[in-house]
Amino acid sequence: MLERIGKEDNCQTILLYHSLPDEVETHALIRTLHAAGKTVLLPTVAGDVLELHIYEGEQALSMGISYGIQESKGSLFTDYGKIDLAIIPGMAFTVQGDRLGRGKGYYDRLLPQLTCPLIGIAFPFQMVTYIPCEPHDIRMKEVITA
Repeated sequence: MLERIGKEDNCQTILLYHSLPDEVETHALIRTLHAAGKTVLLPTVAGDVLELHIYEGEQALSMGISYGIQESKGSLFTDYGKIDLAIIPGMAFTVQGDRLGRGKGYYDRLLPQLTCPLIGIAFPFQMVTYIPCEPHDIRMKEVITA
C-alpha cells in the first residue's frame, strides 16, 4: 500500500517522518521519493514545535536529541502552502481518521498550519474503534495500513 504514496505527478512536496522501530517503516519510501525528484520534508523537534527540513540524503541525517529520531539537517522549509501531501504517524487511528499521538502535541501544533491532504499510516493492530478527541484534533483524510 505504501508504494502508491506520493507517486502522482501533482504531488511534488511531501511531508514524511523518519520512522522509529515501533512505527510503519518509512526509510525506503523516503529514499524512493527523493530519488524520483520529489521534495521530501522531515520534521525536527525544536523546543515545543516541529520544524520541517528538506531531506537531502542519508548523509544529511542526524540523531535527534529529544527522541532519538533521525532528523534532517537539510534546509529549513517554511512554505507550508507548497506541501502537496503529509504522511502522519500515530499510536492509533480510527477508520474515520481520528488519531492518537504520543502525547506531546507536536503534530497538534503543526497540522492546523497544513492545507494538504493528511494521510495516517499504521499497522493493522493500531486501528481502533474509538479515540477520544478534542475540538483541536484534526482528522486524517485517509489511514493506510501496512
